[in-house]
Amino acid sequence: MTRELVANLDSLAPGSAVKVVVDGHPIALVRESSGSVHALGDRCSHGDISLSEGFVEDDSIECWAHGSKFGLADGAPRNFPAFEPVPVYDVEIDGNDIYVDTDKRK
Repeated sequence: MTRELVANLDSLAPGSAVKVVVDGHPIALVRESSGSVHALGDRCSHGDISLSEGFVEDDSIECWAHGSKFGLADGAPRNFPAFEPVPVYDVEIDGNDIYVDTDKRK
């Protein structure tokens, strides 16, 4: 199992995203404005663009380059030009610590 401590809640503001790398996988770690934390593959499925540099809106993240939005819970594209989903990984919160497990995909 590749469960790794990647951040703490204090370092990830609501409505923001950061890039982390777990076992060689670039991951966009996203915290919704509601406080929920999600982990998605950090590459837009439309192009080689980092999603962690995009815009977090409610329950989605938008690629800054072409405007494709992806659901935080399922990685599904919500609009074009993207039509392929991005991977979504298991997130565990233990106290203030955020762990991501790249072996567990949703």
